[in-house]
Parts: sequence; structure tokens; C-alpha cells
Amino acid sequence: MTLRTSPLDAAHRALGAKMVPFGGWDMPLSYPSGTLAEHRACRTGAVAFDVSHLGTVRIEGPDALDRLQRALTNDLTKVGPGRAQYTHLLDPDDASVVDDIIVWWVSEERFDVMPNASNTAGVTGALGEGALDVTAERAVIALQGPTARRTLASIWPEAAAIGRFHVEPMVWDGVECVVAGTGYTGEDGLEVAVPAAEAERFWQAVIAAGFQPAGLGARDTLRLEAALPLHGHELGPGITPLQAGLGWVVSWDKGEFLGREALDAERTAGVPRRLRALTVAGRRPPRADQAVLVDGAPVGTVTSGNFSPVLEQGIALAFLPPSVEIGDEVAIDVRGEAVPATVVKPPFVSATPSEPIG
Repeated sequence: MTLRTSPLDAAHRALGAKMVPFGGWDMPLSYPSGTLAEHRACRTGAVAFDVSHLGTVRIEGPDALDRLQRALTNDLTKVGPGRAQYTHLLDPDDASVVDDIIVWWVSEERFDVMPNASNTAGVTGALGEGALDVTAERAVIALQGPTARRTLASIWPEAAAIGRFHVEPMVWDGVECVVAGTGYTGEDGLEVAVPAAEAERFWQAVIAAGFQPAGLGARDTLRLEAALPLHGHELGPGITPLQAGLGWVVSWDKGEFLGREALDAERTAGVPRRLRALTVAGRRPPRADQAVLVDGAPVGTVTSGNFSPVLEQGIALAFLPPSVEIGDEVAIDVRGEAVPATVVKPPFVSATPSEPIG
């Protein structure tokens, strides 16, 4: 299969990035500084991620809101134009999460739906006629970290002032962009959609302003420390929002949406498992698909696991029986060794307070 490339592909290679396949794209895993340094830079300063592999599916017109309301779990009327919302698209048969999505409500009748890379075609199809995949037309650059806004303000103060989960079309150096107060690191920051032809120029400007380039390796360890779910791990076939502890994404009082009946049946019956956060004694990182043990017997499976650069210990997310509660002691089968672990309240690491823009 031929991998798609970001409009920033040449810029990444010029910086010495290690490129890897991800969701059908060739994307930077890390730069010469390394994943640990990039992770720590996001927790203490400002980094720039290329997230152009995420999709953009545009829906426009007077019926756009109604169509999204009937398809997705959350209620867009709780926000409004100029805002972003996290939501799910469910399988109609079993209410498993087909994709978790950010919707940018750009203007009264324009919505940019942001699916995960490998799910863009499926989401486009599920949203029906008139849903347009415009992924190739733009790059998306995520500017994240406690000094991200202050750093961006040196070259684009209007964008630096965009509020969390707000969205606004804006002009940078004559280029029409869309700026959103969103991200996937657990830290404050912004995501900027830039026309593909101008993406490298904007990337070079933010790097020159002081943003450190960071790859998908750091993005994954950051989202894990923040206990944010990743499709294909904590979300996907057979996994419902209720099992993943994301019931707040479901608006039960807005009317019908895809998968509502099946999800309501699970709500009535009770979930068979629940996503839990685990800290591991010592630095040894747990990994996905390892068994979680209670009294020596397997009761669940790790969905994501790694070494936490901030906590300097292993951390994991895992689906466990509802009877396993926060504070319980369990173990993880790490290559045949039962490594002690504790069920904790997420997130593992909280966001660092953002520095003032001025």
C-alpha cells in the first residue's frame, strides 16, 4: 500500500525525523532530540506536532446541523458556531465506537468533522451525501504546551488568544486558516488548519518562533499520561462509550442518533467491563494485550501501556470487571512476571498551568 504524505513531509525529513507508517500515512515518530525530550518539552514549554494525518470531513448547508445531530452521540446545540465538541460515531448494531471525533463548528452552516486517520473514509460514508473529504487540501499543526500561546503570540497574537474549544477562521500573513483551541496532549494549546500550499511556510515560522518539533511517539506518551483514549486501543470494535468511561459524550435528551438503541440497552443492563488506569511498581513499562491479574487469575487486558516520563514509572489503561475499583491492587503479566500495579483515578499527569500571553 502506498502511504500518504503530509504537506510537511519534506520539512520533517530536513529536520532528520524518523518516519513511520501510521494510519496509512508516513509520519514523523520523533526527531533527533528523541521522544523523551519532546515529551518533556510539551510538559514544560511549547512543541509543534504535524497532525495532518487526521481527517477533515466538511459538511455545509442548512441541514448540516440536523444531519450531524442524527449521526453523532453528543449534542452540538450545547455549544454553537465558533466552538468545538468531542463526540462519537457509533455502530448502529452494537453501539461500539466507530470513531471518536472532534467537530469544529466553523460558521453557522459549516462543520469540519475531524476523524482519526484510518477512519476518514468510513466517517465520510456514514455522514452521507454531501459530506466532503477535504483532508488533502490542508495541513493541521498542533501547537501544545504551557508556553504555546505565549510563543505563538510573538508571530500571531490573535490566534494565541483563541479560547479552549473555541474555533475561528483567521488570517496569518495573508493566508486564510482555521484555529481551534483543541489538542490531544493533556496540555493547553491550539490546532491550526493551514492550506497545504502554505503549510511549510507556517511550520517554519512557528519553529523559528521557538516551538520544538515533536513526533507521534511523544504525542502517544503525552495522551497516555493524560489518560486520553486512542481509537484501536481504548475505543473501537466491541467497545462502547460507557465501557470506556465516556458516558458524558452521549446526550440522551437530544433524540435519535446512530447506535442509541443498543447503547441504551447496555446502559440498562450495566456494562460488562470498565476502562481503568493503572500505575505499575517500578520503571518497567506494561504493553498492550498483556493480561491484568487479580489473585493470580486473568480478569482483563491492557489496552495501552508505556513508561511515564513525568512519573518515571510504568502506566497503563486496561479494561477490567466493574467490581475492580480505584485503590485496588492488581498485577500485570509482563512477559511471564506478575508485576504489581494499582488502580488509580485518571489522569496520571495533570496539565501544567499555561503561562500568560502578555
